[in-house]
Amino acid sequence: MSETKQLDVTIMGREFRVACPVDEEDALLEAVGFVDRKMREIRDSGNVMGIDKVAIMAALNIAHEFMNTRVTGGLDVADFRRRIGRMQQTVEDALKEQQQLF
Repeated sequence: MSETKQLDVTIMGREFRVACPVDEEDALLEAVGFVDRKMREIRDSGNVMGIDKVAIMAALNIAHEFMNTRVTGGLDVADFRRRIGRMQQTVEDALKEQQQLF
């Protein structure tokens, strides 16, 4: 197991303390910067009021971007997730059939 540490981060001027594996600190800080930028973009657009709504809109935008991201080499993440889901269902169906044999 990797060692964890507590980090103080700031998003939209608010301080948060988060636990993070030591070897993932840089990735976490990059994510914090990304979330902070997204939230500021939404707030600065003037269409959303309140920090809670800004956070929800940022989360939705980030999730949408993630689900529609194509990784280098043409990998469609959303399609990949659908394929994994179908494979998982196939495995579960096969296991049910096997359990009926016993």
